[in-house]
Amino acid sequence: MPAELLHEWKLLMKKLLLLTLLFSLNQSHAQQMSSGGKLHPLQAIMDIRHYTIALEVDPPQQKLSGYTEVELLLSQFTDTILLDLVNRFTITKIIVNNNAASFVHRDNRIYITRAGGFASGKQLVKVTYSGSPAVAVKPPWQGGFTWGKDGQGNPWVVINCQFEGGKIYYVCKDHPSDEPDDGVDFMINVPKGLVVAGPGLLQKVTPQKNSTVTYHWKTRYPISNYCTLFNIGNYKVVSREYTSIDGNKVPVQFYVLEQDTAHANEVIDIRIRDTKILEKYFGEYPWIKEKIGIAQVSNPGMEHQTMITYGDKFNYAKVGGQHYSANLYHEYAHEWWANKVTNKDWAHMWIQEGIATYAEALGFRELAGEDAYHQTMLGHLSRIKNLKPLVQGKEVNSVDTYSSDLYFKGSFFMHSLRYLMGDSLFFPTLKKLATDPKYTYHNLVITDDVEELFSRESGRNLKPLFDLYLRTTQKLDFLVRQTQSAYNDYEIKLRNLSMPLPVDITTSNGTQRLTITGEGLLLKSTTPPIIDAEGFYFKKVTWE
Repeated sequence: MPAELLHEWKLLMKKLLLLTLLFSLNQSHAQQMSSGGKLHPLQAIMDIRHYTIALEVDPPQQKLSGYTEVELLLSQFTDTILLDLVNRFTITKIIVNNNAASFVHRDNRIYITRAGGFASGKQLVKVTYSGSPAVAVKPPWQGGFTWGKDGQGNPWVVINCQFEGGKIYYVCKDHPSDEPDDGVDFMINVPKGLVVAGPGLLQKVTPQKNSTVTYHWKTRYPISNYCTLFNIGNYKVVSREYTSIDGNKVPVQFYVLEQDTAHANEVIDIRIRDTKILEKYFGEYPWIKEKIGIAQVSNPGMEHQTMITYGDKFNYAKVGGQHYSANLYHEYAHEWWANKVTNKDWAHMWIQEGIATYAEALGFRELAGEDAYHQTMLGHLSRIKNLKPLVQGKEVNSVDTYSSDLYFKGSFFMHSLRYLMGDSLFFPTLKKLATDPKYTYHNLVITDDVEELFSRESGRNLKPLFDLYLRTTQKLDFLVRQTQSAYNDYEIKLRNLSMPLPVDITTSNGTQRLTITGEGLLLKSTTPPIIDAEGFYFKKVTWE
């Protein structure tokens, strides 16, 4: 086979292999349990106030037993309270306001009823259950429980449920629009010698008579459904104090396996350095009254609130001559973008994933300079697949909304906004999104909230740009035409955006920032003009 044909054949085989892998991934993704989606009317009248999760974890048997207590407010009378829990568990008893209630457990939902129904106002629902939770297939993307062992043979239990929702192990309202306003209490009972790493602050550790120990963790902050979890291992706690950008002190705690304690101080060094970077752009660490937590896990990390998980096995890249972990940095950026600024509906997942990914580029900017930032953004641009819009409508579930574009196209959109607005407007606006009570903690956001803020702060209507980038798969479409009147005359039009757009245009006279509209722009050049040579926009250029 001639060399050029052999080369083409190899390229074809690579493409076929990639298509096969993508098809396989899409098939498994389509079958995956999802979270969120259309909110059931019985849950639309419900406001979750607090969860108490009290469970005994049996690693050898891979089983859980105990109860979840749900404190909620009903906005009106209802004959049924609807909560979520997968059918893998057997419910033995449900008590509502100290009275036994009837229930039907089907299709991963619990329909709770009693004679006379339930009045508006506070309801306290306690569900006692036991069973074996689903085992994670490909954590964290296809979640569940990972029942493993560390290098010393100790049980190591890791939970992931971003796509599936907290219903995989505790009773909840499984929808991103409703976080427990008053937080969560965990009472997790494990065999003696194991340690539970959880969100919030550790209240106490209570030894039991049956050679077990109960860990009581408590967070008073609202917390996402999929972050409401814990991990178990032969952990040692390495701690250091950090003083925030606003002068507040908070502990940095690394729950590291005993076998890996030699790596702990470097991880904390990296965490403190990254905190300073993220605080510069997004304001003070969000959970200053609790902790900066890290838990070592056996799979890639996740943004679990105040206990970010880390699973990169202490392998680091070098950025600006310093050790850097994308796993440590990206998941930590989610403390601001996902945990503090939280999407109300999975349809708007780009907000938390896209801006957390953009935060990585800002980290490169701080560690290695503006060129490193720009190269990172060009890398994000090259990874945009553009197969479906980032925002597909309303009430979209976690699986249907997901794509890698949430990360890379979402990040690149921030890059385009930075260019359009300029640093003096863009960075303060981004920080305002991360710090203003209107968009944080109890107040969840959608894309319109972000657009309205950036439009107001920039002094221009940015909705057309938001819509094109986020609600379509179009690229900015520039048309360049050499006019008939003179060889050196060119007309440039923007064909699919109904707003003036600044853009760098390079001609024989150099590079100028000019404003292009649908009406077009005329210019002279002895060389063909180059549109946006540095790559600030997601675009295509058509020549006529």
